[in-house]
Amino acid sequence: MSERGIKQKGEQKTARIPIRMMPQTHLAKPAWIRVKAGDAGGRFGEIKRLLREQALHTVCEEAACPNIGECFGRGTATFMILGDICTRRCPFCDVGHGLPLPPDAQEPARLAASVARLKLKYAVITSVDRDDLRDGGAAHFASVVGAVRAENPNIRIEILVPDFRARLEVALEHLGVSLPDVFNHNLETVPRLYKETRPGADYPHSLTLLQAFKTRYPQITTKSGLMVGLGETDAEILDVMRDLRAHGVDMLTIGQYLAPSAHHLPVRRYVAPEIFANYAGEAKKMGFTAAACAPMVRSSYWAETQAGLG
Repeated sequence: MSERGIKQKGEQKTARIPIRMMPQTHLAKPAWIRVKAGDAGGRFGEIKRLLREQALHTVCEEAACPNIGECFGRGTATFMILGDICTRRCPFCDVGHGLPLPPDAQEPARLAASVARLKLKYAVITSVDRDDLRDGGAAHFASVVGAVRAENPNIRIEILVPDFRARLEVALEHLGVSLPDVFNHNLETVPRLYKETRPGADYPHSLTLLQAFKTRYPQITTKSGLMVGLGETDAEILDVMRDLRAHGVDMLTIGQYLAPSAHHLPVRRYVAPEIFANYAGEAKKMGFTAAACAPMVRSSYWAETQAGLG
């Protein structure tokens, strides 16, 4: 087993639960996988400094996103609220796992001020899973969205939420207090791989969450994302896409899974760009309003363009 260290916040320390070493068969990384490094002296550095000043987190950093250099460089980030310690242990994810701290009541104001300083037109807000909270963190999401809108009246907001498992109705009520422009919840993978890839999650429940939100708030665009390269087949991906459309999901992202370390699930295949183009073509036929499908696509990668602001 590999210990991932101790997370320190002020006087409190939260142990990160070790992740079991995964057996790896290393595949050669193909030429179409390209990552851009960040420029510490440019916009990248400015955003990094602001995040530290305001004690804010981004999924870009915590999940070791390969697009961080590009996104920070053009002045965008996906803010991660409710701390940086997750209550689940998904073996594809690089976010720390353990016992999180209580929600920070000052976080909504700090995030709203940061969005204003960055002059963002589109903000993406996500969170860790908070199974320790009665509402799964939904009320805090609403507080953040409300604060960001109050200080940035022309902003468009996308929220990328956890599954709120066993808290669905409570979560939907809280989220309705301050609605986003886009409601995103990732299925991540095909149902056959859920036990291995998303322990603690449930494929039918995630579909129900997306459909229930759309039913209750039909004016809000819904969105979901998938990773490929974990052992799924293209036929299974197409089946998931059909399930998403059958549950009222409007937008889709599909990208290549890249293992954050040797301790995470291994990459079992690299999907060629022409296969991603086929996914996009099929998505159009199925009626998705937008489908971003390419090796380096992530759930919030160029999200503002997908939402029509590019």
